[in-house]
Order: sequence, then structure tokens, then C-alpha cells
Amino acid sequence: MKHTLLIYVLLAIGIQVSAQQKAEVTVRVDKGEYQINKHIYGHFSEHLGRGIYGGLWVGENSSIPNINGVRKDIIDALKQIKIPNLRWPGGCFADEYHWMDGIGPRSERPKMVNTHWGGVVEDNSFGTHEFLNLCEALETEPYICGNLGSGTVEEMSKWVEYITSDGESPMSNLRKKNGREKPWKVSLWGVGNENWGCGGNMTAETYAENYRRYATYCRNYGDNKLFKIAGGPNVDDYRWMDVMMRNIPHFLMNGVSLHNYTFTRAWEDKGNATGFSEDDYFSLLQHGMRMDELVTRHAEVMDKYDPKKSIGMVVDEWGAWYNVEPGTNPGFLYQQNTLRDAILAGTILNIFHKHADRVQVANIAQMVNVLQALFLTDGDKMLLTPTYYVFDMYKVHQDATMLPVEFNSPTYSRLGKSIPSLSASASRDKNGAVHVSFVNIDPAQSVEISCNLKDVKGKLISANIITAPKIDTYNTFENPNQVVLKEFKNGSFKNGTLKIKIPEKSVVTVEIK
Repeated sequence: MKHTLLIYVLLAIGIQVSAQQKAEVTVRVDKGEYQINKHIYGHFSEHLGRGIYGGLWVGENSSIPNINGVRKDIIDALKQIKIPNLRWPGGCFADEYHWMDGIGPRSERPKMVNTHWGGVVEDNSFGTHEFLNLCEALETEPYICGNLGSGTVEEMSKWVEYITSDGESPMSNLRKKNGREKPWKVSLWGVGNENWGCGGNMTAETYAENYRRYATYCRNYGDNKLFKIAGGPNVDDYRWMDVMMRNIPHFLMNGVSLHNYTFTRAWEDKGNATGFSEDDYFSLLQHGMRMDELVTRHAEVMDKYDPKKSIGMVVDEWGAWYNVEPGTNPGFLYQQNTLRDAILAGTILNIFHKHADRVQVANIAQMVNVLQALFLTDGDKMLLTPTYYVFDMYKVHQDATMLPVEFNSPTYSRLGKSIPSLSASASRDKNGAVHVSFVNIDPAQSVEISCNLKDVKGKLISANIITAPKIDTYNTFENPNQVVLKEFKNGSFKNGTLKIKIPEKSVVTVEIK
């Protein structure tokens, strides 16, 4: 009784009391069926704010170390996380981008106003060659989003030809004239972006008809095979998904996109990236967990028309969206990135793993200085955000076999509502190593886990953790290591059972081999 009274007194004066919950977890090692496509770890870099200019691109003559004009520190960090694909040039910018403005000598490229993002001048110095050369340097696959909204069928068709044709043609000859003899390899190709909104405000039927025309003339040249992606629904527009699957011949598309952002309050006031309350923390993660419902219900629509799951769901814009940082251009979408964002990223990636049968590509928005970025830059300075470290931790799941996970999660309650406090996923890689990732959302209670991994032989090789003293801890240029990936020594594996205590507000991954 005295102990309980002491807890109430401590809570009353604002001292947080650490508590603990328990969970029984079973990893169905015998039920591995689907591969976790590495492409769900894709990234996105739009001509938006300081995402390209002042972020990725500094130019070959910059004093900042660079590779063909792109920051070397970012290239090195992206190689570390094995980036599988990079989406470009948008986003909303894609449907006002005319690719021929971005080729040839930079001094001769026409300028334009970026009407979507801040009304700033776009000088087109980062164009097709610069992007595809970057992808080669990263050893990653390009994901190009073509202009259906304000462009023509001919324009998109010629862009594919310019990039991928090795034959005798005006476009391949123009590419060679501009300094690239051999064609590039490009598979992922988006035919328009958000055509229900900034890409033309079309009806589903109108877009489907346009898609059929444009996609027909996006041809395969030589051994380059396009993975054509239709512009799918916004959030929970299940009718849009139905029209895409019903009205577009399946031989013309390989994937359908889905866009869903996570915010704290409402679209008009998305909450702040830092200095937020626990109520805002809870609300953001509750909203983020809706991704599971969206993927499930859209997959049900797709299953009606594609029971063999030959068409992939492409969640090519996802992540947290907050109010911009005070004093910054509202059209630049610059925001900080805290431990909360790492917890959100781990939770959503676990959801994608769960749906490995349908989710084939995903792209967090965005890579540098925009929305839930992996990198922030300031002149010659660059820092890694908490979200970056989740991608570093989770890279072990790329192309591994998804192992179903069964458990009854403890709950985290706030605002008269409850959400699961534990998120988990598991996979077995090609070398036989099993990786299990846990996210403990609860900011005050640890979770003691007993995880059944029957028939798994070996030992606990390693464990890593991402956590911090507070839910809104973040990295700054002065203190860049407040939230990082660290070794974690709080688990054991014996006789097929993993026992591990996951601290509050943390992301943990273990390897057993």
C-alpha cells in the first residue's frame, strides 16, 4: 500500500515511474512464404524546397566534397543503408516537369518557376543525366515519375526512349550527343502522380483512360523492362483503387500506388515536429497505425481483380508531415525529426513486412531536408536523423523471407483510447540468419518478451537499439548523436526461446544464427 502511494505521489509531482509489461511472441518459422521486397526500403527526392538544391546537389565546383555534383557524405550514407531505389522528380512537381528542359549544357537550360513548392526559380541544373548518374553511383534503381498531368504522350514516350534505347533513333542519338553513349537501365516508371489532385484533378475514370494511352507508348527497348506504376488512390479512396484495377488492362501495369501521410491533429494543423506533448505523440502513432487498415482494405480490392497478386501495391509516398519549422518557407516543408519519427518508421515498416504478399515498393517522403527526411543539411554540415538509423537497422530484412509473427500486444492508452504498444516483424535471410524487429511505442513501460522461435538453431549474434531520454529527442548540427543506433545487450536465446526486455520508446532488432 505504501509502495502504491509513493508511485501516485511521484506521478503527481511529475516524476515518471518506469513500469513493465509482458508479451508472449511466436515467430512462425515454418510459415515463411513471401519475400520482403527490398524495394519497400525506397526513397524519394522531389524538386521541393532544399531537397535537391542545397540538399543533394551542390555542383561539381563546390567546396563541399561531391561526386559529380552530389554530396559525397550523403552518397556514402545511402550506400550504408543499401538504398534499393530512388524516386524522382516528384511528387506534384513531376506533372509540371518537362524533361527536355533538364538535358544538354546547364548554361543553356531554360529556367521555370516551381509553382507547387514555394514559387522559387527552378534552373533545371539537376536533370535526367544528373539523376541517373547519381543512381549509378549509389548502385540503386531509378524510379522515374513521368508527366501525365501537363505533358503529352509523345513527351513521355520520348523520355523512355532517350533513357533506355540503344538503337538508332533521334532520342538515342540526342542522348549520345549529350555525353551518354550507352543507355541507362530503368525499371520503375510512374505514369503520372496524384492525378486525383495536383496531377490534374481528374476523376478515376478519366485518369484510367489517360493511363492506358500513356502506358501503351512507354515501350521496352532491348532488354530493359519497365515496371509501370499507375497513380493509385489517396488514403482511403477505395473506389479509385477499384476503378484502376477494373478499367486498366493488367498487361499494361505492374503496380498501383498508394499515398498516405501521418500527422498529429488535422490537415490544417498537423502539429509540431518537436516540443510536442504526450497526447500529440499518442495521436501521431495512432494515426500512423492506420496504414495497416489501408493496406489491408486496398489489398482486398486488388484481390477481387488480381487473385494471383501479380500487381504490386506501391506505397510511394509515406511518412510524418508536421507544421514547418518556425521561420522557414512554408512551401519548403522543412521539419525536424525526433525519436517519435524513428518509432513511427519502424512501426510502418513492420506493417509493410506483414503485407509482403502485396506491398512490393514503398518510398518514404522525403530523403533530404523535406518532411520525414533521413538527412538534414546546412551548408557543408550534414546530419543523420533518427529515421535514418531505422533504415540502417532494418536493412537486414531486404529480400529476406517474411516469417509471420503472432502475439497479443500490451496496450498503450491515452485520450480515452488504446493502441497496441508492441509492433514486431521477423524474417530469415538467404544465409539462414533470423532477424526479429520490435518497436515498443509506450513511452513509460518496458516490455519483457518471451519469443518462441521453435526449430531455430544457433545463438544470439547481435542486438541493436534506437532510443533516447525523451520522445522528442532529436539530432542537431551541434549535437548530432542524440539519437543513434547502438549495441543492445539485454537478451538471451536458448532452446528455441528468445528472452529480451525491450525498453520504453525504443526500436530493437536482434539477429539469431
